[in-house]
Amino acid sequence: MAEPAARKKVTIPTLMEKKRKGEPIVQLAVYDYETAIIADRVGIDILCVSDTGGMVLFGHESTTSVSFEEVLFMAQAVKRGSQYGLRMVDMPYMSFHLSAQQAVDNAAKYVSQGGAEVMKCEGNQHHARYIEAIVKAGIPVQGHIGITPMRIPQLGGFAAQGKTADRAKELVDDAWAFVDAGCFSIMTEVVTSEVSQYLTETLPVPVVSLGSGNTSDGVHIIGSDLFHLYEKHTPRHSKIYCDLVPILEKGLTDYRDEVRKRIYPGREHTVFMKEDELKKFKDKVGWKK
Repeated sequence: MAEPAARKKVTIPTLMEKKRKGEPIVQLAVYDYETAIIADRVGIDILCVSDTGGMVLFGHESTTSVSFEEVLFMAQAVKRGSQYGLRMVDMPYMSFHLSAQQAVDNAAKYVSQGGAEVMKCEGNQHHARYIEAIVKAGIPVQGHIGITPMRIPQLGGFAAQGKTADRAKELVDDAWAFVDAGCFSIMTEVVTSEVSQYLTETLPVPVVSLGSGNTSDGVHIIGSDLFHLYEKHTPRHSKIYCDLVPILEKGLTDYRDEVRKRIYPGREHTVFMKEDELKKFKDKVGWKK
């Protein structure tokens, strides 16, 4: 259901005001045109073109094989389908990690060719200098810490982060390095609730939780997880609001069966010639039927 009041364009000052007032920020990973239209209509604050879309839409086994061009295609679709939500692009594997120049060049392409307004960059304090270059070039960035899929082997798998005091302190250092680099927001992925809450209370920018509890300034979720559209794995932190898999299966099964039984398409789905034109046609081609 659409929001009753007319929407205004979401901007970074909008998000800062939400943090100040304690109003939760709603962030959603979106990959396609139609979902972008609906998400924009119902009032999602940030539409994030996540590289996980490469797994859901294109069948990649992990985000590390999702290409720059595939993310660009998704960004263009979301741009066409959105007007009010802040459009964010999740910069894919090794697209900003090699040099400051590479980082700026690729971020600029997502803005100029993909319609992005801000970037999301995952990593830690060692990537801050490249993020700072993007920000100084005039492109805002949300920093992404905690579980960062590009570094899964280094992190020991998809394990919650910040469960020890030492690791928790590292995450705080990562967050502050990103803030010092100019990030307008920090996303914490599967970080302990205590760490995410501490960051929310101490950082000057909005903190958005992805599987990091409900005490942050906002929440992010993978759009396909809401509807169980990636059957290989549903993370513990994701909630299936509507399981579309059995609905899709029934629709496809009914379609298959009706085609095989010649029920579909029926007369109501079919175009027919007028009788006089049909007679002329039969005469022209010698169709005796």
